[in-house]
Amino acid sequence: MRISHLTSLIAALVLAAGASAQPYPNRPVRFIVPYPPGGATDIISRLIGGKLGAALGQQFVVDNRAGGGQKIGTSLAAKAAPDGYTILLVSITHAINPGLFKEMPYDAITDFSPITLAAISPLVLVVHPSVPAKSVKELIALMKAQPGKLNTATSGIGSGGHLAAELFKSMAGVNMTFVPYKGGGLAYIDLIGGQVDLMFTSPAATLNYAKAGKLRVLATTGAKRSPATPELPTVAEATGIRGYEAGLWYGIVAPDGTPRAIVRLLNAEIVKALQLPDVRDPLAAQAVEAVSSTPEEFAMHIKSEIAKWAKVIKDANIHPN
Repeated sequence: MRISHLTSLIAALVLAAGASAQPYPNRPVRFIVPYPPGGATDIISRLIGGKLGAALGQQFVVDNRAGGGQKIGTSLAAKAAPDGYTILLVSITHAINPGLFKEMPYDAITDFSPITLAAISPLVLVVHPSVPAKSVKELIALMKAQPGKLNTATSGIGSGGHLAAELFKSMAGVNMTFVPYKGGGLAYIDLIGGQVDLMFTSPAATLNYAKAGKLRVLATTGAKRSPATPELPTVAEATGIRGYEAGLWYGIVAPDGTPRAIVRLLNAEIVKALQLPDVRDPLAAQAVEAVSSTPEEFAMHIKSEIAKWAKVIKDANIHPN
């Protein structure tokens, strides 16, 4: 960053701090995570929060507010004062919910100021070993020969895995029977037990089972091969279905109206943190890839994801329980 740019940024932050003339932040910042503790979201928020605290001299306190399909924590952040002392972790669910629910307690676009995309993780297409398909092409052929016979587990209606499967169904021109579960744990038990045939799911939860021969992973769902599984083709690569892409993503936003100088400062510090090995490596161990963006790029990403998944939801006539 050039000296003149840095000087201007510091001056703007002093003004944004208010009458006290103390640079931001001068007290702890609440980092709302609309998930329970544990899993990728916990790792991402605590790694980023720790680095922000060290860089800016104030605690970034992770506040887990799970429930309501992330709507509880997200609504809390939307209503918070736009002063830089509340930030929010969002995921693909932030883009799915507007198309899934007729009424929302917040607007996923206008109620937030995007800061940066932080991490991505493809899903994997995995089958039980009893399914006689060793590739995605063979799986498609089997589905076309026996429409609706294969059962697909999902960790919930409208989950990322469910919509990835619906998108696959539409683009591949196949049919399958969806079996929704209340959470991924029960779905895995039945998948490993052979009660269901396949699933689009997180690689972190699947690869150990695949190594033990209890599951067979056919492909990943990203736009490119995942660094965590470079040997696996993408669905698009394996089938020739151009444009197929689905996966999990995570980013940071603030309440709408948060001063631009604060958004820029947080963006700069988070981007810096995401380049550090002690942030990237723990994420990679969970098959999550650290990435970053400008606030403007993240805003465009959120809008495009909302439009994409709203169409999938409408076309598949998906309704929440």
